[in-house]
Amino acid sequence: MVIEKIKDDGQSVSCSLLSLQIAVGVMIGSKFGLTGEGSFSKGEANFLVFLICAYVAAFSWSWGPLGWLVPSEICPLEVRSPGQAINVSVNMLFTFIIAQGFLSMLCHMKFGLFFFFGGFVILMTIFVFFFLPETKNVPIEEMNRLMKAHWFWGKYIPDEEATGDKYTA
Repeated sequence: MVIEKIKDDGQSVSCSLLSLQIAVGVMIGSKFGLTGEGSFSKGEANFLVFLICAYVAAFSWSWGPLGWLVPSEICPLEVRSPGQAINVSVNMLFTFIIAQGFLSMLCHMKFGLFFFFGGFVILMTIFVFFFLPETKNVPIEEMNRLMKAHWFWGKYIPDEEATGDKYTA
């Protein structure tokens, strides 16, 4: 359901996330500039916190779950457990890397960091639009056929996996 909603409303979701990232970057950039010196009034600081919370909330109910949802939908039953284990490991690794690097990047990139992450919103949108096929009403047993029919992923799925011949006696 999340993927269908994002694909249906992809522009509005991406525009919302991107506009929130840009708003945070512009707000910080206009007050602190490249020197990093400046200050916010209490109202501006509260508004900045609101923008960041709005971004986190929007991400949480739109793009955020895709890292967990997509592997659970596309991995065949035979490899779903190891697939999810790899997914969790990679997700935690990149979460750690981003968390460790965020403050250093903020000090060096200043307000540009938010434009940097806004660029990733654009990349996510392009990836989902071109590389994730619609899975609505597709049973898990048919996922290999769906991926085999995809213009990109089809070359990585063996024919016997997609036709189900591998499972016949």
